[in-house]
Amino acid sequence: MAAIAIVIVSHSKQLALGVRELAAQMVQGQVPIAVAAGIEDSENPLGTDPIQVYEAIASVFSDDGVLVLMDLGSALLSAEMAIEFLPEAQQEKVYLCEAPLVEGAIAAVVAAAAGGDIHQVMAEARSALLAKATQLGVVSRPLSVVSPITTNIESSTPEIRLIVSNRLGLHARPAAQFVATAARFQSQILVRNLTRNTELVRGDSINQVTILGVRQGHELLITATGFDADEALAALQGLFANNFGEDNVTLNSPPAFHHEVTPTTHGELSGIAASGGVAIAPVVHYQPTHVAITEYHVDNPDVEWQRLQAAINTARQEIQAVFSQASLQIGDAEAAIFDAQLLFLEDPVLLSAAHQRILDNHINAEAAWQAVVDEVATSYRALEDSYLQERVDDVVDVGRRVLRLLTGNAAANLHLESPAILVATDLTPSDTAGLDPTKVLGICTTSGSATSHSAIIARTLGIPAVLGVDAQVLHLADGTLMALDGESGKAWVEPESDILDLLAAKQEAWQTAQQEALATAHQPAITRDGRQVSIFANIGSINDVQVAVASGAEGVGLLRTEFLYLDRTSAPTEEEQLAVYQAIAQVLDNRPLIIRTLDVGGDKPLPYLRIGLREANPFLGWRGIRFCLDHLDLFKTQLRAILRASVGHQIKIMLPMISTVTEVRAAKVILGEVQAELNQAGISFDAAMKVGIMVEVPSAVAIADQLAAEVDFFSIGTNDLSQYVMASDRTNPRVANLVDALHPAVLRMVQQTVQAAHAAGISVGLCGELAAETLATPILLGLGLDELSVNPQSIPRVKQAIARLSIVESEAIAVSALQQDSAEYVRELISTSVTPPA
Repeated sequence: MAAIAIVIVSHSKQLALGVRELAAQMVQGQVPIAVAAGIEDSENPLGTDPIQVYEAIASVFSDDGVLVLMDLGSALLSAEMAIEFLPEAQQEKVYLCEAPLVEGAIAAVVAAAAGGDIHQVMAEARSALLAKATQLGVVSRPLSVVSPITTNIESSTPEIRLIVSNRLGLHARPAAQFVATAARFQSQILVRNLTRNTELVRGDSINQVTILGVRQGHELLITATGFDADEALAALQGLFANNFGEDNVTLNSPPAFHHEVTPTTHGELSGIAASGGVAIAPVVHYQPTHVAITEYHVDNPDVEWQRLQAAINTARQEIQAVFSQASLQIGDAEAAIFDAQLLFLEDPVLLSAAHQRILDNHINAEAAWQAVVDEVATSYRALEDSYLQERVDDVVDVGRRVLRLLTGNAAANLHLESPAILVATDLTPSDTAGLDPTKVLGICTTSGSATSHSAIIARTLGIPAVLGVDAQVLHLADGTLMALDGESGKAWVEPESDILDLLAAKQEAWQTAQQEALATAHQPAITRDGRQVSIFANIGSINDVQVAVASGAEGVGLLRTEFLYLDRTSAPTEEEQLAVYQAIAQVLDNRPLIIRTLDVGGDKPLPYLRIGLREANPFLGWRGIRFCLDHLDLFKTQLRAILRASVGHQIKIMLPMISTVTEVRAAKVILGEVQAELNQAGISFDAAMKVGIMVEVPSAVAIADQLAAEVDFFSIGTNDLSQYVMASDRTNPRVANLVDALHPAVLRMVQQTVQAAHAAGISVGLCGELAAETLATPILLGLGLDELSVNPQSIPRVKQAIARLSIVESEAIAVSALQQDSAEYVRELISTSVTPPA
């Protein structure tokens, strides 16, 4: 297979990184891509540097060929000059290509990953625009954002008919899963809502799928045309069979509020009860940044298209950051709201329509983008389904973000100096996810509903909210005292003393309940019969550790260090890593910190490290400790940083993907070499620092007794262990239902590991997603685990679950669970066996 490399040369570093990210995602990092973009000038960072281009080419040079893609102007001159710096034998292996930067890069990496030679790759890049235009049907006519596809489907075309069982149909999250799955296949996926008698639309368009208005009980017809049509339909059918991972109850649905019957009083406003709780505070108005759009003629449409793509790439990065923070603050399920926003930005129909408007009308990017967003929003508003009409919020949210970036406007500041009730016309999901519950005590808006994404997020954050009140509230002066009751759906402007007294009493009761829950989170997790279990946090950044400590974490059971190595062009230095490890340890204030060494390779490649041959089964490939033992410079640098950070802190090292005793011994030899080097240099470190391993491979369970003699602790990674035990890829919808950590086969592996660890006198924890599933808590306690490590927001409920259990009861449940023959029976057993607390 050809090992073609790609180099992206651009005046804008931001643009180039966005293109590289997009291209790399298309092929899961299988093709080396280097970036040479921007110049080192803080005042004017736009430009190209021949030396930087030369270094980029050299960093990924391949005898099979290097394809260089450039944006415009001096980028070509810089690329030509860079080639002259290369040895003559290498110069003829480097090809400059005039293909469009974004489409060319995507076409090139796909062709390279498929094994094409340099000439085939270059030909694909050059024809990228034509291929896309032909595929989208926009060669000779503009394509409406929401126009249906009227392709005649032959009778031989594979098709399936499915009944939708999700309670809310294909709302944002299932629709996002549907589109993401459809896009994985080469076949063209078309879908029709038979119940509503719609036309066929593209299955890889988030807007077209959503606008089908698919509700519970609707019948869909899905067709696929292409060589992998059967596989595509099977994967989509798997999503429906698995109910898109939902348990068919409204996720975080509005509580059943009891409306208190009280006479209307002075200053009382009635609205929609959206999030329970009482707030009494001065009001502060929030007005989102208004972006004024003026349409004007442009001479160079290509420049406008590049501007729009750059803004979309930046918007994608911002939304991903919101998603990451929201995952920590409100949980993965609610944060998945932002998955749909990301898919909106990748919608091929939407992007094609915007591109076509720019090209056909010679108008600026802002005007073209606003037009297509307005068209989509109008389509949503025209739907009969009120739930789908509310998805306009997400469309407007994404559209406004891109416009703000195009016009260079700063994001609106929602950070309050002192606690207040936020008054606004409406809040977007992004606005709401960024609120600080210690400063925003309540939300009062003139629009919105209890099922809107903003309301869902407000409930998860615990912020009382009353929506849909009279617009007169928008005319209140900042600082006016307001009280609101999110349970009754009422608000009071300058409330009278009797109302204040009633609400204050209700607020006090509410706050007492909240404080008790928080107090429980910061106390040890102790069972009813006195057994203490350590509850640690899984984290992946410096920000995560602060959330973890605030949530009651007793330490960090898993620091995923991969975040240090991603989104960059070279590996982090020893000093960079040292600073991060020390900062995290400082926040933990002498609580334990288990740092997992780099776990990449195979399914998680690093773009700046050439993996070489594409792996057919990356989950069974060159990853984890296997990868690090073959990259000793990388491994030693990380070990030095961890050792240096260990002084004065409770830091432990954990090795991932261990499958043999030989690997552990080899890693310990390297650790010893690094310790000797530090000693020789007079650099301090904790000589007694403990070393442990991840148990996530069946072979590690089988020889757990031998491994326990080599290390100080075990941590069971049930996410990988489950898929290896069940021989099922957890990312494959057709078999993902088999990957259940509560399957007795997996539970027996956990039991065997715990027994081997305790026989050797070492501790054993569990850091997979199973640890956060409170249904599994009695089994994990019964199996004898010493420590559970979970995502920070799960800590309070896991501690509460432990406090309700006894070890005797849990051991009995565990013994019984190990005798069941399916995960379903295990779940049924737990749900009927747990005794309520006395």
